[in-house]
Amino acid sequence: MQNCGVRSDVCVYPILMKSVGKVAVELHAHVLKMGYGCDVYVRNTMMGVYVKYGPIEVARKLFDEMSEKTVVDWNSMISGYWSWGCGVEACELFDLMPERNVISWTAMVTGFSKMRDLKSARRVFDEMPEKSIVSWNAMISGYDKNGFAEEAIRLFTEMVKSGFQPNEITWVKVISSCSSRGDPCLAGALVKMMDEKRAHLNYFVKTALIDMHAKCGSLETARKIFDELGVHKNSVAWNTMISGYTRVGDLISAKELFERMPEKDVVSWNSMIAGYAQNGQSARAIELFQEMATTKESKPDEITMVSVISACGHLGALELGNWVVNFITQNQIKLSISGYNSLIFMYSKCGCMKDARKVFQEMATRDVVSYNTLITGFAAHGHGSEALELMLKMKDEGIEPDRVTYIGVLTACSHGGLLEEGCEVFDSIEDPEVDHYACMVDLLGRVGKLDKAKELIERMPMSPHAGVYGSLLNASRIHKRTDLGELAANKLFELEPQNSGNYVLLSNMYASRGRWEDVERVRKAMRQGGVKKTTGWSWVEYGGKMHKFIVGDRSHERSSDIYQLLTELRKKMRAAGYIADKSCVLRDVEEEEKEEMVGTHSEKLAIAFALLVSEAGSVIRVVKNLRVCWDCHMAIKMISALEGKEIIVRDNNRFHSFSKGQCSCNDYW
Repeated sequence: MQNCGVRSDVCVYPILMKSVGKVAVELHAHVLKMGYGCDVYVRNTMMGVYVKYGPIEVARKLFDEMSEKTVVDWNSMISGYWSWGCGVEACELFDLMPERNVISWTAMVTGFSKMRDLKSARRVFDEMPEKSIVSWNAMISGYDKNGFAEEAIRLFTEMVKSGFQPNEITWVKVISSCSSRGDPCLAGALVKMMDEKRAHLNYFVKTALIDMHAKCGSLETARKIFDELGVHKNSVAWNTMISGYTRVGDLISAKELFERMPEKDVVSWNSMIAGYAQNGQSARAIELFQEMATTKESKPDEITMVSVISACGHLGALELGNWVVNFITQNQIKLSISGYNSLIFMYSKCGCMKDARKVFQEMATRDVVSYNTLITGFAAHGHGSEALELMLKMKDEGIEPDRVTYIGVLTACSHGGLLEEGCEVFDSIEDPEVDHYACMVDLLGRVGKLDKAKELIERMPMSPHAGVYGSLLNASRIHKRTDLGELAANKLFELEPQNSGNYVLLSNMYASRGRWEDVERVRKAMRQGGVKKTTGWSWVEYGGKMHKFIVGDRSHERSSDIYQLLTELRKKMRAAGYIADKSCVLRDVEEEEKEEMVGTHSEKLAIAFALLVSEAGSVIRVVKNLRVCWDCHMAIKMISALEGKEIIVRDNNRFHSFSKGQCSCNDYW
């Protein structure tokens, strides 16, 4: 039009500005040059452009220059201030309004809700001279988005009683609140109401229903609605259904849907990766992330990285963890507090407390999770003093310790043998929970005060759980108090009858004293109760892979080399005075057979493999799913001295750092 020499009249510019989005800012000078700057429609449209795209100060200048302002102009400016986070200015302008309509009031409700000031939002809502369905939706949405599901549902009930008919937006928000509650009864009542009111189920309502049913455990109903969407499914529906399956651990159904998706977005990948990570399949989570990194479909974000970093931590895969950290740096993925907390977790679980502390110290801001994660790491490594210092530091920073903090600090005191300090911490807890008592029983047991531990259990104001008696059983094993061990074990058989570990610990106590009839009695009880002994495994990282071993394992490609090295190590160890501790063998068999049994435990195989492939001066890191047995513990101490290696073993209770013939646990675990 311009090139043809046709002069534009004033009517063209409002249409043009609304059509081109942010580029409309470039037309501002042009309309002024053309002499159209004073036109009310042009100015209103231009103000709307600056309200939406900024700077908001220019919008306010145009607003102030208006000789006649309509309520629409006032509402536009107020909404603009809220959008840009200028709540004070929005309130000031609202107070100056000569007249307000329902949109003005609703804008204030929405604005306060966006700023998480729900008290002010509700005050404005209650003061409204008249309300529309949009007003009700705004307040319900405010409650829902800020995690106040019960208030949202209560307000919805009030709205229905007031005679307002819910629309699709109302249903979506209320369904979302029901999803947050995860209450099947509430979900059922809502569905019944929707049927009674003949609610129109558009795509958004159906997608919300899928999420609600999935979170309430009704996956069949969720899948039925999902399938009914047919060709109208978009990524939100697919992702909602996938998340529903991963939430209940049905990873096969989740993966089947994931692979069928016509287009996967970052949420799809994150749902599957998090699903694997949260359901104990950390290796698969990392594999899927590596697959994601090679595709051009979606770029990983912080949520992806938190799941992957946590998976590396659970595996104890430091090599992979460092690769992930490099990936974050190279792809310029910004991490929030949550991301840094996951890094602290990973380094702690990989046995690198120096790196975990470094991440913590470099954080600009920290929350209670940051402190708890590092304290828990110190606890697992037996660094009691560091955990105590960290708790004092968090108090100095104005962060109040919670139940997890105290569990971490008490565990650290127990693993560090700090009885007096642990007692002081326990006495400082206002209302100790059962987990705190379990920590104290463990702490008393460590120093041999088993009778006091028993007295503490008897004085507990609540019923002891399995963790309490588990601590007493372990202390009885270490200090050879069979009487208390039997007491604790019998309680545990009642509380968790399918936990094979309790039977094994009691059997070990009997076996160490040669009480084979009692060993057989425990084994018979296991058979009659259908209790199967958990298979012990250990793994070690090498070449970007986790190499897994079980007792007597000969499936590894380097198995012959591993067993040859073990034979050589056994000779060296015997020459140094090693005598195999066969007390953990639960059968009355020949001594030579017992030695062969303990000699091929999974951690020994993993360490032998690591010795074959590791470089000089490198640290060997092993993860084990059960407690390290006495013989392996003694053997690894000797291997660390004979081979001049630092060996870090993470079992299901704590870290053992072996160096120069000593262990960080001081032979108590």
